[in-house]
Amino acid sequence: MEQPKRESGTRRDLVVYRLETSKDTLKSAKILYEAGEYKGANNRAYYAIFHAINAIHALSGKAYKRHKDTIGNFNREYVKTEIFSREIGRKIGEAEEIRHASDYDDFYIASREETERQIDVAGEFILLAEKYCMSQMEQDVFL
Repeated sequence: MEQPKRESGTRRDLVVYRLETSKDTLKSAKILYEAGEYKGANNRAYYAIFHAINAIHALSGKAYKRHKDTIGNFNREYVKTEIFSREIGRKIGEAEEIRHASDYDDFYIASREETERQIDVAGEFILLAEKYCMSQMEQDVFL
């Protein structure tokens, strides 16, 4: 049986792909929000952030198998070093908690206001992540 051809690309391609995935996931969050599906929208807003964080990690060729490691290393390498503000780090932590509650807590009620805030945070972070990634790619000839 013939093996399927694997696509490959540069690290730059991976960063761009992950940023695009992040934006697409944010679009899904907005659609769910408009439909009144706040728990699902919270999930998608968090994953929009998560994909943007993975784009940032891809700049240095790093990848993590667990969410805990992805977020923890982002906080250690980018928030504690103040590449990204502690405020945005706090917002990402809140988004993760709300996503977890939305996905796993049986009696969690996601509000319209809270969900709107999560979508706003995801949009804010995606812009910051994209700006950072683009500036790094302009400087790094090895990507």
